[in-house]
Amino acid sequence: MDCLFCKIVKKEIPAQIIFEDKDIIAFRDIAPQAPVHVLIIPKKHIPGLNDTNALDTALLGRIQLVARELAVKEKISGDGYRLVLNSGSNAGQAVAHLHYHLMGGRKFNWPPG
Repeated sequence: MDCLFCKIVKKEIPAQIIFEDKDIIAFRDIAPQAPVHVLIIPKKHIPGLNDTNALDTALLGRIQLVARELAVKEKISGDGYRLVLNSGSNAGQAVAHLHYHLMGGRKFNWPPG
């Protein structure tokens, strides 16, 4: 498989990992869009949200709890943060591996661009 994020999971490509357990890994984005910009991904290759099913319910919920824990650890939980999941190319998904962007440390506008 030639998936960039799968290579990070396998430690074939270096990343600044800030969280890891048996199912999830989180690392700093190499092109941050905010002072804190972390990618949270399942270790299991899932191309996108449209490729999930009921068997992924616990994993998807756990990713959100990890995001909350990381927001506290990164000291962005007090002022607010954004958790973004892009699904498909029109939404801006650049890597075909399910991933969430945890961003904070600055004010965000609404609606997003």
